[in-house]
Amino acid sequence: MRIPVPPVRLGQDVVDLAAEYAAGTREPVEPRDAATVVLTREGSQPGAGPDVYLLRRQASMEFAAGMCVFPGGGVDRRDFDTEVAWAGPAPQEWADRLDCDEDLARALVCTAVRETFEESGVLLAGPSHDQVVADTTGEDWEADRVALETRELAMTDFLTRRGLVLRTDLLGVWGAWLTPVFEPRRYRTWFFTAALPEGQRTRDVSTESSSVTWLPALGAVEQVEAGAMLMMPPTYLTCLELAQHADPGAVLADAVGRRVTMHTPTVVEHPAGGHTLSVPEHQRAVLHDRHGDA
Repeated sequence: MRIPVPPVRLGQDVVDLAAEYAAGTREPVEPRDAATVVLTREGSQPGAGPDVYLLRRQASMEFAAGMCVFPGGGVDRRDFDTEVAWAGPAPQEWADRLDCDEDLARALVCTAVRETFEESGVLLAGPSHDQVVADTTGEDWEADRVALETRELAMTDFLTRRGLVLRTDLLGVWGAWLTPVFEPRRYRTWFFTAALPEGQRTRDVSTESSSVTWLPALGAVEQVEAGAMLMMPPTYLTCLELAQHADPGAVLADAVGRRVTMHTPTVVEHPAGGHTLSVPEHQRAVLHDRHGDA
């Protein structure tokens, strides 16, 4: 079965449902704040962009079951801790780049680092502002990772006990998506990007995934288009955009200057007739280059 990719035509039932929300006859679900991190490394296939780290979500999950996603998850209340050890751009600078208030910006950055460690074993932290931990594969690291995942341990306490600081300068901003109003589960998700730190390696540790893989960004796009992989539109579009970059350094250089605005997909006319969901303006060109008016 071929998996629909943007710009996919919507069924009339979805169009009618969206119209009910637009008319105010239905009340949308309140979204939850979340962060996801596009983890990259040097590409394994020339001309296909950097490799990206993907997790295939368990088929039993209530949201995005069976989909391939980047590491990430919902903001925890303890991610708002103002005492967290911090290196890199100040929370106010992150607030400007993420288009949100300072408290939420701090929490989102903490969530991004925490979730990346929980779901891949990669830790964007170090003993100082210019160092990053080189290995997180020991049993003691795994015990801490599990404690973070089960919320028995807060990120601030974890870093303090180990004498580490968040290396927020290792993160870049990539995008922001809010689930359409007609979905029963909604997330306000900020997309970050980071390069795999030297010496660290990913591990298949997430309890929410059935498998993990590194793939060239363009290879992931091609697998989705061939029907061999499932992705939600934001993940697919992000991979397609990343495939235009030569390596992780080019991705981060692009991310440094980004200021994101939350995009909520809405029903719009499909260029070839019918209806589809809107995509962010900056991704329209790369999408058109790939598919034309299909």
